[in-house]
This record gives sequence, C-alpha cells and structure tokens, in this order.
Amino acid sequence: MAAALCLGAMSVFAETNPQIAAPPARTTESGTASFYADKYHGRPTASGEIFDMHQLTAAHPRLAFGTIVKVTNTENHRSVLVRINDRGPFVSGRVIDLSLAAAEELQMVKSGLVNVKLEVVR
Repeated sequence: MAAALCLGAMSVFAETNPQIAAPPARTTESGTASFYADKYHGRPTASGEIFDMHQLTAAHPRLAFGTIVKVTNTENHRSVLVRINDRGPFVSGRVIDLSLAAAEELQMVKSGLVNVKLEVVR
C-alpha cells in the first residue's frame, strides 16, 4: 500500500513539475538516420552538454534530453542504445542524428544514411 501511495504521489508530482519530462506519447518510430561527427565535436549541444562523437548519443527533434533510445538498423538488424542530448536532425525525412560512435555500431558510416527503427527504452 505504501508503495502504491508513493508511486501515485510521484506521478502527480511529475505532472506538475516542468523539470520532469512526461513519458513520450509515441514509443516507436521508423525512418532515416544520419550521423554527425568532426564538425560538431567539442561544441555545445542543445542540452548544454559538450558533443563527444565517441559517446553513444543522438539528436532527436522532440524526445526529452536524457531519454534512452534503442536504434535498430533495419538493413542489418544491428542495434545500439543512445542517449538523447541534442536537437535535430534538421533535414526533412530524417528521424534521428547519431554520434559517430553510434553510427559505427550500426555499420552505417560508409553509407551515411540508413533506415532505422527507434524504440524508447526509458
């Protein structure tokens, strides 16, 4: 009973506190992924964090900063978990912009673009 009361209080608090992001309405998304690297390495992201192309991070237009997303390359079925820390991509038709490290995990560096499925993990 105490756990239920605690969880209930947390959900009310999350709804009234703008610092706590509400869970995303859409938990999966498909489309084209791209990646970014050298040009932005060491520069601030939209979250204020310094972009490190060697970390497993990504830019998404709407998901809350800190959201963990499983990105699956639909062509070779390789997956990677990334943390959203930036906004973008700013090219029509693209759903996520990955760091170089994430792009390497998906084996998409040579092609530059790949079809992906996104799944919000947390």
